Amino acid sequence: MNQRQYLKNCYITVAILLTLLVVFLIEVMQGGSENAYVLVKMGAMNNLAVVGQNQWWRLFTAQFLHIGIMHLASNAVMIYYIGTYIEPLLGHWRFLLLYLSAGVGGNLLSLALGSDSSLSAGASTALFGLFGAMTAVAVKNRANPVISYLGKQAFWLAVINIVLDLFSPNIDIQGHIGGLAVGFLIAIILGDRTTHHYSVKERVVAATVLIVYCVATVRMGMVIKLS
Repeated sequence: MNQRQYLKNCYITVAILLTLLVVFLIEVMQGGSENAYVLVKMGAMNNLAVVGQNQWWRLFTAQFLHIGIMHLASNAVMIYYIGTYIEPLLGHWRFLLLYLSAGVGGNLLSLALGSDSSLSAGASTALFGLFGAMTAVAVKNRANPVISYLGKQAFWLAVINIVLDLFSPNIDIQGHIGGLAVGFLIAIILGDRTTHHYSVKERVVAATVLIVYCVATVRMGMVIKLS
């Protein structure tokens, strides 16, 4: 795929990567991407701030911030890689909606189960949503060898990273698991450009599960953090 074709097929992926870079540069100019004050100021996840101060917008903004250049680089490389394959499969606006929603969905599980006072940020919640979406597309298109292979690869990348999270300090494993689950559900609900789609019944079930997930995580977060 040449540069012109890539920009045509994956321009949302490119826009996301440019946005992440611009936000990171703003972090640096504000005082540093590892500066807690800067992270709080720019919208990193902090459960007490979300619930105690009604700063629910942090569920959305945290996915654009990164803590250190290696954090940004590792997420950007994976988003570039999987975006190359899944954006053409889903379509541009489905891809964007799924990416942003999975980022919020991952942060919801972090709100429900994460530490009250910790700061978390990063595009990995949305990235795991892409892993989940690719898996969902592949499950319905097992007869297509290319899509099936990509789905298996995405699934095992997610599993391996979650296992590694168990042995790594200061990793928001709840956000990763939440993003994975929400990405899987949203891919079922939205559909894609592939030959085989999920049925209306399957989409309704997925939508119901997603609503229950959102309500449950918000209620858990509010009860635990305000108790």
